[in-house]
Amino acid sequence: MWIGWTEIEVLLGDVRSLKAKRSVVRPVIAQLRRTGHLAVAETDHHDLHRRAAIGVSTVGPERARVTEVLAAAEALVLEHPELEVLSSRTRIVTAEDVE
Repeated sequence: MWIGWTEIEVLLGDVRSLKAKRSVVRPVIAQLRRTGHLAVAETDHHDLHRRAAIGVSTVGPERARVTEVLAAAEALVLEHPELEVLSSRTRIVTAEDVE
């Protein structure tokens, strides 16, 4: 079993409040969740209104499949013009690595 996760740091465009931030970030998270292959959450920068970190994770029987799913998730985030991706960190391990 392969376990993979990506944390994507984003800068939000013209956002001036935490409420406006939620209105931008929540639809992206919901869209990622609808793929059915991912667990997704906002993972950092909760108190900053122009920054967010979106964590994405998946599990699969093959490393290639996990890599493909995480790359597709990152591509989906890149499609949103209201988000500027600052960085993306990915890690993929086997279940034995976690023990």
